[in-house]
Amino acid sequence: MSDGRPTAQLANQMALALTQLHDSLQDLRLPLALPGVEEHRQTRVEMVDQLEDYVIPRVLSADAPLLAVVGGSTGAGKSTLVNSLVGTRVTQPGVLRPTTRSPVLVHHPDDEGWFRRLELLPELERVDRATNDPAALQLVASEAVPAGLAILDAPDIDSVEEQNRTLAGQLLAAADLWLFVTSAARYADQVPWDFLRRAAERSASVAIVLDRTPDDAVETVASHLARMLASRGLKDSPLFTVTEGPVDDEGLLPAEHVAEIRSWLHALAADAEARGEVVHQTLQGAVRTLARRTHGVADAAEEQVAVAARLREDVDAAYDAAVAAVHEASADGTLLRGEVLARWQEFVGTGELLRSLETRVGWLRDRIVNAVKGKPQQAERVTVAVESGLETLLLEHAEAAAERAEASWQTLAPGQELLADAGEDLGRASRPFRRRAERTVRDWQQGVLEMVREEGASKRGTARFLAYGVNGLGVALMVVVFAHTGGALVGAEAGVAGGTAVLGQKLLEAVFGDQAVRSLAERARRDLARRTDELLALERRRYTDLLDSLRVDPGASDRLRKAARRVDDLRFAADQESSTAAE
Repeated sequence: MSDGRPTAQLANQMALALTQLHDSLQDLRLPLALPGVEEHRQTRVEMVDQLEDYVIPRVLSADAPLLAVVGGSTGAGKSTLVNSLVGTRVTQPGVLRPTTRSPVLVHHPDDEGWFRRLELLPELERVDRATNDPAALQLVASEAVPAGLAILDAPDIDSVEEQNRTLAGQLLAAADLWLFVTSAARYADQVPWDFLRRAAERSASVAIVLDRTPDDAVETVASHLARMLASRGLKDSPLFTVTEGPVDDEGLLPAEHVAEIRSWLHALAADAEARGEVVHQTLQGAVRTLARRTHGVADAAEEQVAVAARLREDVDAAYDAAVAAVHEASADGTLLRGEVLARWQEFVGTGELLRSLETRVGWLRDRIVNAVKGKPQQAERVTVAVESGLETLLLEHAEAAAERAEASWQTLAPGQELLADAGEDLGRASRPFRRRAERTVRDWQQGVLEMVREEGASKRGTARFLAYGVNGLGVALMVVVFAHTGGALVGAEAGVAGGTAVLGQKLLEAVFGDQAVRSLAERARRDLARRTDELLALERRRYTDLLDSLRVDPGASDRLRKAARRVDDLRFAADQESSTAAE
């Protein structure tokens, strides 16, 4: 096609691809405070807005009127220029700065239907009156504007009000044609050139109006401005000058001052092919730039995933080490010292037994069993000592894990921000941890007693079972577990802890037999490990829940890149189709 527009089929495919790109960008989260993330967040918002406000609606409505957005610096005379082009006051020039009002769109009455629909700039409410609501778009029908063309007066791009600046950028991104207004006093300002640079980067159609220029300065300023435009990739952009002059009671410039601009716009509106070329140039540039910028956002998404994974790995390393340390300390004899050992010795009366064990590990089981002098209350003391020892062990390693995890997060800015927003001190075990640890240990001890009770169901009437009772046999099983690694006792000849465990095993074997004791010890050990894992998993979740709440999506980057490639492929296909049609 001569104006470069794709066929309806390609346009529909492109609209679908752009919608998928829009959805992927809109769903993307960049929550971690990484270097440059604010710029990427802003880029994502700008891209979503442009897809919604302009690109997708324009792809679906290629025949819609050309939208010329009049933008520029504070005091450049944008509203006066629009009024003068239309020949009547349709938009109110600002006397006070900043001017806060809704943008004004002037269109031919026959084109009203295009702009009433919420396809273009869908977030702006359509109104028919002047308002100070920047979230509204005032529509003004005028016969002075030719059919096929609409003129939109935008807020100042350098307004001191952030909302005005944001809206100005959004409106310029929705333009088929930028009518950029500056003045002799402001044409070299940095802010306008930042906008113009972006326009050049995406090959947008731009016309420049040098407004409010004294007659004696027109040639000098216009020449300098033209050189600046050429050096910045905008040498083909039309440059119009409007000399300084009086305004009438309606605030309009003399007609001859804006005649050149008006004639150019009317000619553009009357030439469907030329109008289509302007739209095609701007749209294609916007689509190309969106696809290119997507890869930068995808890189940012990948970085978020990598850092979130690093933070999670640090937490897992800290708590995995704590779990492993608890498992080891509860099975290598560490707990068979101090208070636990003292209370156990009281229960079994083992001073003489232990001395004998050092030289005669193979002492007869019955002789050991017969030497036990424990009473129920002494078994209870062992239970309390075990409970205290286990609780202390759990608390010690929970504190150590929390401290290690916090220290690792403090080395990264995102980790520091998460810690600051956590609402609690994550460098310490949680406040409920001690209570949870107590309950965990007690539940495990009750489980051990239940195992003994079930295993001894057929032996409850025997003298040995009655002699030791469930509690006595239960504490013996706990003692065995604390020196039970890989299904076998350890350290039997390694001193007091090993001898203590051997005595416990012999007591149990006297009642249940060798195989049953091995099975009981393994079941009790697995149960303790499971409860320990669950307890420390709750502590770990204080960190991992923070990471989960960020909803960093590992697949987001791939979806963005795939969507961008699809858009590029269709854009290339449309270019090929246009080239073939032109031939």
